[in-house]
Parts: sequence; C-alpha cells; structure tokens
Amino acid sequence: MKIKLFADSASDLPISFFEENNVELLPLQVHVDDKNYKDLQTIQPKEIYEKIRAGKMPKTSQTSPQHFEEVFTNLAKSGDSGIYIAFSSELSGTYQTAVMVREQVKESYPNLDLTIIDSKCASLGVGLVVLAVAEQIKTGASKETIIEDAIFRCNHMEHLFTVEDLDFLARGGRLSKASAFLGGLLNIKPLLHVEGGKLVPIEKIRGKKKLIKRMLDVIEERGVDLNNQTIGISHGDDETTALEVKKMIEERFGTHKFYINLIGSVIASHAGPGTIALFFLNEKR
Repeated sequence: MKIKLFADSASDLPISFFEENNVELLPLQVHVDDKNYKDLQTIQPKEIYEKIRAGKMPKTSQTSPQHFEEVFTNLAKSGDSGIYIAFSSELSGTYQTAVMVREQVKESYPNLDLTIIDSKCASLGVGLVVLAVAEQIKTGASKETIIEDAIFRCNHMEHLFTVEDLDFLARGGRLSKASAFLGGLLNIKPLLHVEGGKLVPIEKIRGKKKLIKRMLDVIEERGVDLNNQTIGISHGDDETTALEVKKMIEERFGTHKFYINLIGSVIASHAGPGTIALFFLNEKR
C-alpha cells in the first residue's frame, strides 16, 4: 500500500516541492481586491507582498470543505493510505474541518485510511515536518514509524520570529494598537514564539541587530544537536536578512543544513513584509 502525503499551504513550502515530491497541496485561501484566491495555486506570495506594500489588506480563510472532500474521496478510491500534517488548530480552523470532512467521507468509503496530525506548528515549523515525512516515505518506512517521528517533530519544533511592522500584529489582535504605535516610534521589535500552537510574545528588544543576536541566544538555550539538524528560515520577502541570519547561525553553531523559503501568502497577510522566522528542534530522538 502506498502512502500519500498531504500538506497545506501554511507549511510555507514552495510549489516546486509539492510537484517534485508528489505531495498533495491543500491551499488555504486569500481574499484581496474583492477576489478569492487559492494560495500557491491562483496567487503567489510575491503578488501578496506587492499588494500589501501598495496598501491592500488581504484576509485569509481555511481550505474549503469541498476541496477536502474531493481529495479525501480520491484517496479512498485509490486504496492508498494517507497522512496530512495540518497547520496549527490554534491558528486556523483547517485541522478541525479536515477531521470533520474525513468522517463524512468515511460514511461513503469506510475503507478511507487517513491520519490527520494537528502539528501545532506554523510556516516552516510545519514545513520541516513535511520534508522529513516526504523523505521517510521515499525510503519505504512504515506508516507507524513515520507518524511516530512526525508527532515527535511537531512536539519539539521551536518557532522564533519577529515582525518588521507591529501594526500587522495589532490588526490581527496579537498586540494593542497603542503598543504597536509606540513600538514603531522607539524601534522596538517583538520576539515571539509558538507555545501550544499559539503565538506568544517572549520579549521586546530595541533595534534589529540586538534582536537577531537575541534570537541566536535563544537557539543556543533551546536547541540541541544544532550542527546536525536542519534549521528552517522563512522570511517576509527579505532574503538578504535571511541569508545574513543563516551565516550567523553557521558561524556560531556549525550548522550546515538549512531550508530557506519565502513566507507564503496566508501567513504574510498576518505578519507582513520583513518578518524573519527560525525553526529548529529542541530535543533529539
């Protein structure tokens, strides 16, 4: 029995990854200019950054139930087994909808074999788990082994990130408008992480250089086996800073495996241009 892998666009992996690794993309949706787009399918992240910089304010929504029903029905008909690593249930309703639709499809196709994992992760936090699962499927690992490893990675995936413009977090309800205004005046940058699937602020730091140094300090405090694991770096259309951070991590920890990618349309709509996010494991199996 073959194993089919599913991932949603909030994993912030490029469309080329899905095409080259036979991974089924479940696109979240972006609403802008009175139009509805499927992330990575009918709109690309670069277009969203252009619209944000032009003053547009995109809104986002989860993968449609109809799309879930179509792909889950196709899986049931194929007789293959499936694994879906979903965007954190604390940040989107996508996971809950997927579980609901799976149960509906099972009423018509009781043989549907689909494991849905609530990653409690976002962006390349999900993406790194999906990458590991894709590799394990290629090597012929059993479904049980793959799921056990995926859950371990989800449970031990650290997220560290900062945003360039505090107004984006204020609009999303993550920060008061007054705090955002004062932070902008004082060049104060927030350092945030993901805890239990939710975005949680750690501290506020004045100045970008101090902030990045502090991010590396936190990597040292929390990370393990940093010279052997893959560290993810996602960025809000700021590859220059992403590469600078990569170089600093290489020099400080001897890390030689990285996965760097643009933050996708959905998360960009909430975090804005200039965001920098780092992902790494805090425990070794």
